[in-house]
Amino acid sequence: MAALWRGCGRLLARRPWAAQALTAGALMGAGDVIAQQLVERRGLHGHHGPRTLKMMTIGFCFVGPVVGGWYRILDQLIPGTTKVVAVKKMVLDQGGFAPCFLGCFLAITGAMNGLSAEENWSKIQQTKRQQSIHHLCTRSPRPGLPASARRRPGSRLSHGQAR
Repeated sequence: MAALWRGCGRLLARRPWAAQALTAGALMGAGDVIAQQLVERRGLHGHHGPRTLKMMTIGFCFVGPVVGGWYRILDQLIPGTTKVVAVKKMVLDQGGFAPCFLGCFLAITGAMNGLSAEENWSKIQQTKRQQSIHHLCTRSPRPGLPASARRRPGSRLSHGQAR
């Protein structure tokens, strides 16, 4: 196991793009196996191998290179390791990159699953709508209302808030 770990470290040092792609593909494949076996309870005979291979291919060819490249760009745009830098990176990542990445990921998975362009676009719009509602309703201790409409009873209003 230690030799495998050292080999992964050498690959990461020599060829970071390849290491990122291999890692993403392996993790996506493992995630699909876990989903089929533990969540869907398909069993070994009911396991859908082509689905796992599709997910691994998406990880190898899309997720690994794109996400790895994005983080390299993000490190160049906002250098540093402070908490403020981390927050800036998170805002750019979640506000700019994540929505674009999700749209592309959904388009690629839809195309690989044989959806027509119209079906794929409809599914992307539906998923984006569900994600927006999910993020709006789960970013606070009191889900169900937009975060801007929530505050704890008895808490003081900050300057600029309406009473």
